[in-house]
Amino acid sequence: MGQLELNQDILNLKESATLKINQLALKMREKGEEVFHLGFGQSPFPVHAKIINKLKDHAHEKDYLPTLGLLSLREEIARYYQANFQYDFLPENICIGPGSKEMLFQVLFILEGPVIIPAPSWVSYGPQVNIRGKEITTIQTSESNKYKLKAGELIETCQKLGDGQKILIMNSPNNPTGAVYTESEIASIAKVAKENNVLIMSDEIYAQVDFSGTPKKGFYHFYPEGTLVTAGLSKSHSAGGYRMGFIATSNELNPVIKALASLVSETFSAVSAPIQNAALMAYSNDADIQKYIQACTDIHSLCGKYLSQRFNQIKITTPDPEGAFYIMPNFEFYREKLMAKGVKNSKDLCDLLLKECKVAMLPGSDFYLDETDLKVRVATVDYDGEKALSAYLSGEELNEEFISKYCPRLQGAMNSLESFFNKL
Repeated sequence: MGQLELNQDILNLKESATLKINQLALKMREKGEEVFHLGFGQSPFPVHAKIINKLKDHAHEKDYLPTLGLLSLREEIARYYQANFQYDFLPENICIGPGSKEMLFQVLFILEGPVIIPAPSWVSYGPQVNIRGKEITTIQTSESNKYKLKAGELIETCQKLGDGQKILIMNSPNNPTGAVYTESEIASIAKVAKENNVLIMSDEIYAQVDFSGTPKKGFYHFYPEGTLVTAGLSKSHSAGGYRMGFIATSNELNPVIKALASLVSETFSAVSAPIQNAALMAYSNDADIQKYIQACTDIHSLCGKYLSQRFNQIKITTPDPEGAFYIMPNFEFYREKLMAKGVKNSKDLCDLLLKECKVAMLPGSDFYLDETDLKVRVATVDYDGEKALSAYLSGEELNEEFISKYCPRLQGAMNSLESFFNKL
């Protein structure tokens, strides 16, 4: 045969940074090395027993399901989001997919126009757009504004990109910063989007892991005709391996759902029948499952705020998280001392801290920040979630003693980092 030719857009991709650091940390542990794994964002809690039992009950289901997903599941999701978020989704405007990550990719493949993301943002947005042969336009946000996009910054970018259709990917609560947009911030950005021909991809995978304490409306409330919402079971229900997500929108954007149905029919066909039936239980608004979600969120809040406080105490500035299970520490205070150890960028910093402190983190450059920024992404979930959840539901208080007893690797990571920087 002749010379093998491959898609250059795929060849230019690198392995997902989050999956790569997870494998590295796990290999270190397999070798017996101590490692504090703050690099991978997977909810540590067990899937609720009622969802597991529903999955078992439908393990015999083997038939292909409709490309948009079970009608009963789409109806259940519509009811669930009406009850919990006051979204008026209709079943015909919902499509079920193998994780919200895949739904984002499929819709980005369908939509035309440049893609805008606030930086820092989740690692996979860029590669997904690059596979399509397009580029992302990033808007660098500031630590002083908790790394949140300002409406004025979006206006400036829209003016540069012209009048055509544009796509803005928003994620609140946010990976990698833990930031949560206020209702007024959401309303302001939605107004700019509406006035500048911008479709909003609202990635709401962490919507139920929100501990900001402020009820708020989402982008869909202010701009339903131009907003597509993605979500799923991976974060709120701790079921990442189930690979079940969805995309939902309004009647005005139903053509996107119709196009998606065609694309799905020629790609993954449908999400597995047992998983969709298990999701029926997850989205049933069952009181026990809702209590479980809130308990998991309470523990996420404790751990995120504990790590944020510890970082700030050693002059590694970190905005307090308000949702999700991430924070973004900034090591700028130690730049000169770190340069003496050969650290020129955030990747060097992560390599050094893994070697010297046995703490695995991800460089800010993987999240579209400038390479020279000394910022990293920290996941706050390196603990036994089953034990922590059981203790909390049994009445143990969420405080620093709880961290010591049930999240010792978080404490160990911070003790190791504090010792290193005190000696630097």
